[in-house]
This record gives sequence, structure tokens and C-alpha cells, in this order.
Amino acid sequence: MAQTFLNLAQGVTGTLPTSNYVQGGITEADQWRITSDHSFSGSYFITANWERDDFNFSKIGTGLSESSGVFSFANTGIYHIQANFFYQPSGNDLTYAGGEIFLTSDNSSYNADTEGYAFIHNGMSGDTEHANITISTIFDVTNVSTHKFKIRGTVSNTATIKGHSTVNKSYFTVFRLGDTWLILVLIVVL
Repeated sequence: MAQTFLNLAQGVTGTLPTSNYVQGGITEADQWRITSDHSFSGSYFITANWERDDFNFSKIGTGLSESSGVFSFANTGIYHIQANFFYQPSGNDLTYAGGEIFLTSDNSSYNADTEGYAFIHNGMSGDTEHANITISTIFDVTNVSTHKFKIRGTVSNTATIKGHSTVNKSYFTVFRLGDTWLILVLIVVL
């Protein structure tokens, strides 16, 4: 690998490396959805019925892997995670309906990193009201064996988070934005 010199006054000098440290374009993009409805009250980690969007999309790169609702990355990097929750109330107003993205950096302790909620008034007959809630976060994945995430839905009363096998109703999208800060720091130090 060629040496790169960083001069804070003049910018990058010398020869840039040709490895994966300098790339253009998106190297990882993936999209997953739940394939069936989940009815619940309170908080509920979505651990089943996940599938990769297979209608009009093929992942870019290796993509994510999933086990019981826990998602793992194939490559380190800084990732944007955006989740969409599509809710339908079950006969009651929902004081809040939404969800959270939980992250771990030690493959054990998960913490809510991002959350978002909406109020749904169930004033029409037949439970026809719906609401979409979208949340997102940026995750610096420095170790693919320890940095993972999972999705939790949260509602005030009984509700259904909608799923479908051919339409993205409740789903998430992940893009790799670039190299992890750890790699960038190492390059500057070297």
C-alpha cells in the first residue's frame, strides 16, 4: 500500500492507496421487512418473520445477516439505519405508537439508540386508521462480531404492526456511508 501524508494546511499529499480505504459509491446497502402482521401491547422486539426485500431490489455488497431479529454486518464501516413502522390500532386510541433501534457494541448489552412515536386517534369505525413512524441512526461498526442491532415496536394499547411479503410496510434500510472512524484514525496516525 502506498504511503499517504496528511498535511493539515495543504491537505493530502503523496500517493493515495488503492485499497478499500479509498472508494467511490455505495459498497453496502440492504433492506429488510416483516412479512406478516404482529399484534401486541407494550413493547415487542420483532424476532420473527423478517425477509430481505426481494421484489425490486438486490442488496449491494454482502448485506446483513439475521438471527432471531438480531442483525449483523459483514463489513466494518459507518452505517445509516432507517426503520419504518406501519401501525393500525385495535379499537383504541394509541397515545403513542412507534419504536426503537437498539444497538450493541459488545454483542450483549443492547441500548435504545433512537426512538420515535406518534399519536393515532381511532375515531373511525372498523379500525381503518393507520400511521407511519420513521426513525434513523448512524452506527460506527468497528467490529462485525460485536456490533449489531435489533428493532423494537412500542405502543400504548393493543395495536398491529403491519407486515407483508411483497410490499414494504414495516421495514428498515441500511446504507454503508464510509469507513469506520477507527480505520480513518489509523490511516492518519500511520
